[in-house]
Amino acid sequence: MSQFTAAGQRKIRDVLARHVDSGKIPGVVALYSKDDETHVETLGTMEHDGGAPMRRDTIFRMASTSKPVSIAAAMVLLDECRLRLDDPVDRWLPELADRQVLKAVDGPIDDTVPARRPITVRDVLTSTFGLGMDMTSIGTPIMNEVFAQGLTPNLPTPMPEQDEWLRRLGTLPLMHQPGEHWQYQLASDLVGALVSRVTGKTFEEALREHVFGPLGMEDTGFHVPDDKIDRLPVLYAPDPATGEFHVWDESKGGRWNIPPAFQGGGGGLVSTADDYHAYFRMLLNGGKHGGERVLSRQAVELMTTNRLTPAQTAARTALATDNVHISFGQGQHGGWGLGMAVRTYRGDYAPVGQFGWDGGSGTSTYADPVNNVVGILLTQVGTSVPDSIHLMHDFWTTLYQAIED
Repeated sequence: MSQFTAAGQRKIRDVLARHVDSGKIPGVVALYSKDDETHVETLGTMEHDGGAPMRRDTIFRMASTSKPVSIAAAMVLLDECRLRLDDPVDRWLPELADRQVLKAVDGPIDDTVPARRPITVRDVLTSTFGLGMDMTSIGTPIMNEVFAQGLTPNLPTPMPEQDEWLRRLGTLPLMHQPGEHWQYQLASDLVGALVSRVTGKTFEEALREHVFGPLGMEDTGFHVPDDKIDRLPVLYAPDPATGEFHVWDESKGGRWNIPPAFQGGGGGLVSTADDYHAYFRMLLNGGKHGGERVLSRQAVELMTTNRLTPAQTAARTALATDNVHISFGQGQHGGWGLGMAVRTYRGDYAPVGQFGWDGGSGTSTYADPVNNVVGILLTQVGTSVPDSIHLMHDFWTTLYQAIED
């Protein structure tokens, strides 16, 4: 007995095909599962003007859907008591000791007061350590400095290697007192640096040992080697005004064809639908994969339930409700766990408790413990235009209708 209706599955395929046939989405890989039943749809091609067909094992740049996966390396360290949530991070990240905090977020970067307390592991894991991407603060002196220092994976300034990245981060004041405000992106990259310092390994080595290896995620990492590069499509960032396809990253010789200077947990991973499915299934299984335990059930519960107060998430709520034009309506989830969004109210077809995240390269990855459902949607169209996000919404809308009552 199928967990999905035949009519519902047809509807999913039809809505995916509508987007591909429109010419706006060259290709898509969609995977959805419930309990032991998994379905995969591959439509379209690797390039917008043709090329090889999309395949189940096509490798995608996961962008911000890296966040829910990369956080797992830190959870392993919590399980092993090598990190504690309320330990100050100064011991491993001396660059972040003795912080200064801006008097006003939009003020001069030398107009500061001392931080009330040290930054803790909890602040880093919950994205509340005091610095981050704030889309409502673009153009302020501190955000200009974040970009100028190469602290984010946005060109033109490339990110430096890890120790230099931490040194540069340490030259900036915090925007908010530690623990006060959720802010995007920088904390997810900082998690990787923290894991690396605690383990004495590169972030990728730690992830491979504790997460990718045990889960059999053989195609997941921070770059695509030459022997797999034919499985990586071109990444497009279409022109917002005309919709014309512009190449944002080539496959061969592109940014993900070589190991990066900085292994960014915030957006650096490449992966496949099946690798991500193994990871999110493990979370739904309370930390187990097959007979093996990857994470404790308690660690999974900590990651996948809301960790934040309304005051901490005020800026995120404002972005989701008052600035939907920036994100094409993404982000109506309510809460945030560790490395991922958690739905705390019924804002669309997904139930409260669904967790995961979306990526600016056209990726969407969520698991739903209420229905025991995983959904993964992967394209090669970046969110410079709303097309891939509209596809994500339509995928989730049809997927929930397809579940057998």
